[in-house]
Order: sequence, then C-alpha cells, then structure tokens
Amino acid sequence: MNNLIIIAHPNRESFCFNGIHKTIYKTLQEANESIRVIDLYDDDFTSSKKDLVNSYKESVTWSDRIYIVSPVWWFRLTPKMETFFDEVFTPGFAYNFVPLTKLYGYPKPLLSDKKVRTYLTHGAPALPVQTLYLNSVKLRLVMGVYSFVFGWFKTKTRQFWSVPFVTQEKRESYLRVVEKDIQKDLKL
Repeated sequence: MNNLIIIAHPNRESFCFNGIHKTIYKTLQEANESIRVIDLYDDDFTSSKKDLVNSYKESVTWSDRIYIVSPVWWFRLTPKMETFFDEVFTPGFAYNFVPLTKLYGYPKPLLSDKKVRTYLTHGAPALPVQTLYLNSVKLRLVMGVYSFVFGWFKTKTRQFWSVPFVTQEKRESYLRVVEKDIQKDLKL
C-alpha cells in the first residue's frame, strides 16, 4: 500500500520528527511499503507555492494511508499544518457541499477511502486539556477538518502528553505505541 507521512515540525531533533516520524518511516520501510514524506518545514511550505500545493494533492491522491505528525501550539497544530489543511483539503478536491436547503448544505468527503492516523504532541498534561479545555484540539481537528475530508469515524488520533517533561523511558513507551499502531495498520 501507499503511505504518506506529513510531518509539521521545524526542528529535526524534536520528538515529533526524530521520534514519531522516524518510527513510522522505519516501521513502514521494514515492511517494504511504498512511502512518501511531506515535510512542511523542510519544503518551506506557504500558501503562495501553488506547484507545491498541487504536488501535495497528488501525494494525497496516491496514498492509501496518511500519517500526520504535529505538535500542538496554542491549542492548534503548527501554522504550516493548518495552512496545509486550508490549501490542500479544498472544496472539489477533499470535499463538496451537498445542498439541503437554500441556505444550508452538508460536506460530502471525497477522501473517505484513506486511512488516517494523527499523532499530536502536547507540552501540557492530559488532565487540564481533556477536562478544562474539553480536548478542544482533537475535537476541532476531528469534527472541523477530518469529518469534512475523510468522513465521520474514519480517522484515529493519538495524543502524547507533557512531552518536554517526561522521561526518556516514557518517550520510548510512546514510540512503542506508534510502532504497534503501524503494525496494526500493516496487519503484522
């Protein structure tokens, strides 16, 4: 199968890049899977780069599985990942609105054949984010982006908590979770 990894972290030494992204890549590579990587910071992606947007759309179309890796900054994904959603997951490519009335329609996903996993890293612990803030990051992502593009209940999102503050042992346990997820996707 064709696997697309989209990484959105400017620091190659980060846990997102050097840990999660590399674990996904290595696990897929060891299974002889086809892999493409979109590195939004290495590409210096901006909305003005139309050729890059078109190549990203082609990679999304090519893929059977999409793995998205991003830290959470200010209760959102990185600016380049948010720009990716805005510029790549556009109407006519990723979804269409089906009219119900003169003033209302519902989104029909056009990429519902894709399997999608997202890995988010937080600097905060789980308790306040999931209770006080109602897990708004994941809620917005799943309901406000993924339901339009991939459909309801078609994506899986993992969140890793307090990443800058946890031990190396805890980070390694996070990476074992990632590896098991990929192996499950590969049915190994």
